[in-house]
Amino acid sequence: MNLSKKGMNISGSMTLAITAKAGQMRKEGIDVISFGAGEPDFDTPVHIQNSAVNAIKKGLTRYTPASGILELKTCISEKLKKENGLEYQPSQIVVSNGAKHSLFNTFQALCNPGDEVIIPVPYWVSYEEHVKLADGIPVFVETKEENGFRIDRDMLLKAVSGRTKAIILNSPNNPTGAIYPEEDLRMIAQIAVENDIVIISDEIYEKLVYDGKEHMSIASFGEDIKQRTVLINGMSKAYAMTGWRIGYTAAGHEITKVMSNIQSHATSNPNTIAQYASVDALTEDQAPVEEMRKEFEKRRNYMVDTINSIPMISCKKPQGAFYVMINISKVKGKAAEGKAIDGSLTFCEALLDKARVAAIPGIAFGADDYVRVSYATSMENIVNGLKRIGEFVGTLK
Repeated sequence: MNLSKKGMNISGSMTLAITAKAGQMRKEGIDVISFGAGEPDFDTPVHIQNSAVNAIKKGLTRYTPASGILELKTCISEKLKKENGLEYQPSQIVVSNGAKHSLFNTFQALCNPGDEVIIPVPYWVSYEEHVKLADGIPVFVETKEENGFRIDRDMLLKAVSGRTKAIILNSPNNPTGAIYPEEDLRMIAQIAVENDIVIISDEIYEKLVYDGKEHMSIASFGEDIKQRTVLINGMSKAYAMTGWRIGYTAAGHEITKVMSNIQSHATSNPNTIAQYASVDALTEDQAPVEEMRKEFEKRRNYMVDTINSIPMISCKKPQGAFYVMINISKVKGKAAEGKAIDGSLTFCEALLDKARVAAIPGIAFGADDYVRVSYATSMENIVNGLKRIGEFVGTLK
């Protein structure tokens, strides 16, 4: 069968592959501790659960407009104004099946064959594949750990060309947890405006920030940059609603119309019940969000201190999200029971096989000197899992 060349050129997700292998080992009765989770380990707050049940009982289970119900779009507009200082009309909002779907719509609406999209490295695994699916060309810019994994002016200007269509900005960042400070955001905004480049601003982790930091949206720095920004957000991370699949975009009227049309033919509306529950998530009790954030900060502090106490590996303290990137460059070239550790993939394979700990190889994010671990798991798992990692690293020769 002669299958799609574009489709065959898309890689599977390494994050899902490692997690699936760890899950299979658990089913076989093996005691595996997984640091691969890309979702909060908290239950969805009870009042949101009850809202979904009430929606079902009221018969709110039918199709909605393809781009989402007006009630939810209005709540999103009000949220953006109150929390981010951004004015968007409900007609500028597209509600989708998760933020990943929102990103997919964005690239499909933006890219023509040969358009270049700048992606800072390390990057979330799906960015590259989304660009390729939209016939765009990913342009990778290597960031440095000593610079907080942030792109600087010289890096960005060097990557810009006459074919640059967009820059992906993910702050707080997956996988590094980096947050772009205001001066960096203003620098990126200036370059985008001067070169007529679109900013795709993935802000899905905006509420998970630590050490008194505040999230700032690049779209808030003036009308010129706002007109060139597609803001991506959703319910998954802040409200522990990953399986509910509600994401959204806020953007100019023209691209919003294109994204809405694309979605209408691809999936129609996102889950009706989850949309009504999201209204209450945005407008009702926010205390569970802060409780979750505080617990993540506590776990992060323990994880960072413990990792940096283990010889040959290290990490920087992330400012947001719920991930830590462990630098494993000093163990490359060593071996685990005769099996060579030549990069993040072989490290993670050996770690899972020998120590029964699942982590995500950094090569999935374009950074082979690192592995990603998530603290979206219990403190007990973190304590025991890091102990196993320390013992594993100590056996490498």
